[in-house]
Amino acid sequence: MYTKVQHILKRTQGDKIIWGIVIVLSMISLMAVYSSTGSLAYRMRQGHAEYYLIKQLIELVLGLVIIYLAHKVNYVIYSKIAVLFFAISIPLLIYTLFFGTTLNEGSRWLKLPGTRLTFQTSDLAKLALFMFMARQLSRIQNDLDNFKRVCINIFLPLIVICGLIAVANLSTALMIAISCSVLFFIGRIRIKHLLILAASSLLLFGVIFGASKVFKFGRAETWEARFTNFFSDNKEDIPYQVLQAKIAQAKGGLTGVGPGNSSQRNFLPHPYSDFIYSIIIEEYGLILGGAGLIFLYLLFLWRSIIIFRRCPFAFGAFLAVGLSFTLVFQALLNMAVNVNLVPVTGLTLPLVSMGGSSIWFTCLGIGIILSVSRFVESNEKNEQNEDTIVDEIKEEQEA
Repeated sequence: MYTKVQHILKRTQGDKIIWGIVIVLSMISLMAVYSSTGSLAYRMRQGHAEYYLIKQLIELVLGLVIIYLAHKVNYVIYSKIAVLFFAISIPLLIYTLFFGTTLNEGSRWLKLPGTRLTFQTSDLAKLALFMFMARQLSRIQNDLDNFKRVCINIFLPLIVICGLIAVANLSTALMIAISCSVLFFIGRIRIKHLLILAASSLLLFGVIFGASKVFKFGRAETWEARFTNFFSDNKEDIPYQVLQAKIAQAKGGLTGVGPGNSSQRNFLPHPYSDFIYSIIIEEYGLILGGAGLIFLYLLFLWRSIIIFRRCPFAFGAFLAVGLSFTLVFQALLNMAVNVNLVPVTGLTLPLVSMGGSSIWFTCLGIGIILSVSRFVESNEKNEQNEDTIVDEIKEEQEA
């Protein structure tokens, strides 16, 4: 067994710091989920929180396996997979809107036939879109002045995916749109074209919001209530979950009340998913828990940017920076909701919140980033070996 583990570790390549961040976030996830699922276990009559601890452990272990397998694949292959994923995600999103499992007035989940498992089709669509955008950006780098081609190859796929997601999950659609806009800016799309994209996106949102209000479908009333409550000066308009999150953070202070000692986990809705960051601050404090998590995510982004700068090919560079930025941006948005900097959303904390398919799709994205990193390291090593051989030949000739 020990020999097999050693063999796997030797075959594990890619950025070691990113690997370390994934391990640390997984450990934080296990501790936070175990601490915050006591009341959930009681309500669901599971009897003990160990059920959810074991469940989360299994999902994280499978996630690590996904990362390992994905990082061993040559990242160039993901260019072809991106087209397949993108083609599959559109009909899945449409099917989910009409026949998906509905929760909180939003149809976001699909149930796998013959099982009790569900997954959010937006998770697949998000991963597929960023892979597809990296492919498309790399293909038209020499033709970015052609607005028609930029619209067809870049803007149209984004608008289609975000439009289908926005009906049931506006926060995810907005996050994807902003993340893609950053990727487009990095990919040298013209500013005037980006402004046209922004205007088109606002128009699309207006159409979706108006249609939702008129025909009484979707979540227009929920969106309106969240924005109204967020900007209201009346303290009675503060959402219950935001109030409980503030209490948890105030109790935690700078140093926290200690692991497993949270009291707000019994009052805060979804303390194991949307508001797990507040529980972490309550138990581990603002310094270690709050600032520590932010540091880990920003460190992840920094290492991905280094991969982006070192990758000699456009597709791999865009792939690394696009997937990493959306992951970190989602984490920062989740934290911002917890501390009431933005209106309430349904975004989870990547790799930390309790979940199954969302963790696996996140791990697949990380595995792809590490695949690019593995290629960069291999390419640089080959270049160093070639330089060494040339230097040795020159020394022999001089001798």
